[in-house]
Amino acid sequence: MKRRKFLEKTMAGTAGVALGTAGLELASCSSDDANDKVILALIGTGDRGTQVLVNTCKVNENVEVKYLCDVNEVKLGKCLTRFGSELGYQPATVKSMKAVFDDQDIDAVIIATPEHWHALATIWACQAGKDVYVEKNPTLNIWEGRKIIEAAEKYKRIVQIGFQNRSAPYGYTAQQFIKEGKLGKIIHVKSYNMLGGRKWHPQEDTPVPEGLDWDAWLGPAPARQYNPGIHDMEQRGGWNNYWAYSGGKLADDASHVMDLARLVLGNPGHPPSVYCCGGNWAWGSECEVPEIQVITYNFEDFTMTCESGNATNYMKKTPGEIRQSNSKLPDWSQNATRTEIYGSEGMMYLGRHGGGWQAFGENEELLAQEYGLFPDSLHQQNFIDCVRTRKQPNGNVLQGHLSAVLVHLGNIASRIGEKHLIFDGEKELFTNSEEANQLLKYAYREPYVIPEKV
Repeated sequence: MKRRKFLEKTMAGTAGVALGTAGLELASCSSDDANDKVILALIGTGDRGTQVLVNTCKVNENVEVKYLCDVNEVKLGKCLTRFGSELGYQPATVKSMKAVFDDQDIDAVIIATPEHWHALATIWACQAGKDVYVEKNPTLNIWEGRKIIEAAEKYKRIVQIGFQNRSAPYGYTAQQFIKEGKLGKIIHVKSYNMLGGRKWHPQEDTPVPEGLDWDAWLGPAPARQYNPGIHDMEQRGGWNNYWAYSGGKLADDASHVMDLARLVLGNPGHPPSVYCCGGNWAWGSECEVPEIQVITYNFEDFTMTCESGNATNYMKKTPGEIRQSNSKLPDWSQNATRTEIYGSEGMMYLGRHGGGWQAFGENEELLAQEYGLFPDSLHQQNFIDCVRTRKQPNGNVLQGHLSAVLVHLGNIASRIGEKHLIFDGEKELFTNSEEANQLLKYAYREPYVIPEKV
């Protein structure tokens, strides 16, 4: 099969993956024809959300933005200025996402809030009949993942998770290469997220800055005083150092690496057991999230590890000129976000967010390789296409949940004292630790509560 036809067939097949309910039909929206306009809103106007929105409008035809929504007036204003400069018009601005959900004109929303808001905002959007593009990590705990799956199924909504590698053609050629047995039997997989960093320093609480609704920013998280080390009025802020708002470095970058590894391995389900060790060994920080974590997942017929941290400044992500090149491959030896896949007959290096892959056999024989581009635009095109056609997106909610669970399993094993945990994937419960089961679901603050029945 020629490469072009293979990619077309593979990507089309991936877009049709079911959520878990056979024959699930997705409700149509006002944009059920490819020529109809899709009306969008952005919830969370930081740098990433702004970039996703602007690029979605640029790479898709007949898309219009009606609202920008944020509880931070400074970020809202910056987003409005950039959007107007690049798109030539200015949407309305609102602070409450409920105002967006109540508007029947809105077909779909892009959710780019901090992680602790992802699940609830996604569920509210589905209940309001909106399709959803939600950034990674889609959930803060395992229970939330089942709730967003239930919401997508019940309200027949498109939910695209921001795991962009699922729209990368090179991921599917790597998947096919492995499926054809060209590496032999897969024995072991190593995913790396070895980033640079520095010592984390706590900051004192301060009054809430003007222009911020702090209670709404906290949302489902416990009430607490404002702290500039958690939230920044102009920059991203340090919320990903706290368990209440984030899954830490595993959720921030390693989630992408492990999701791509799962994709090329044929999307395995939950691992039956997990072990994690780590700590603040590099800088001696006092933050809740470990500076280094090493996780081992047992998938029964192969093992997978993830090594993640912020202590290796000499390791680098794949540079932009390689991510955007069809003729260059990374230097794998110090690539911070690579995956290594070991088979009985050969091994593969795999790049995340572009970078492609290479497979080697004995005596460093190059078996095959594929260049790969950063797939952000392809993922955004796939979302709008699925809003119109009602096909399942490449980053569908079930696979997003399964990849997010790898993050949650590693963090839970670390947080309860580096224990070996046995996981019942069907029930999504631990069978050897009630302490671990207490972290499957969090307590939510009224009125920002995810209901048992969505």
